[in-house]
Amino acid sequence: MTDLSSLLSALAEGGVRFIVVGGMAGIAHGAARLTFDIDCVYARDDENIARLAGVMARFQPTLRGAPAGLPFRFDVPTIRAGLNFTLDTTAGPVDFLGEVIGGGGYDKLRPDTVEIRVFRTSCLVVTLPRLIALKRSAGRPKDFEAIAELEALEGL
Repeated sequence: MTDLSSLLSALAEGGVRFIVVGGMAGIAHGAARLTFDIDCVYARDDENIARLAGVMARFQPTLRGAPAGLPFRFDVPTIRAGLNFTLDTTAGPVDFLGEVIGGGGYDKLRPDTVEIRVFRTSCLVVTLPRLIALKRSAGRPKDFEAIAELEALEGL
């Protein structure tokens, strides 16, 4: 399980601009479904990429599912050259997404966020209607399973 307290606090204190999406966004809105990682859409401007790389260095990120010992650095050149990263860290699994299917990047998602306080840290979380739309666009079986609960929460 991801140590959300440490991770979110470090990202916020480091000035990283990010939006929580995925299962943790559902939990933030009241969903009971468990998830084992956190998905964050990050702003892709040079300043934010540098902040993200700097903050995440302390969490020793590696590529999730890659062979042990595979050379990898989650640094500015790597982040610039890539887009979406699924990482294992000392704080647990985290996905940093430059874009999400059906939602685009940080700037496009930003209007559809709310600020929520989690573990004494304020962070942006995608709104419930937008989360439902993102899950529908992703089209994975696990997303369709989550939609019914999210729609019930939306009706409250």
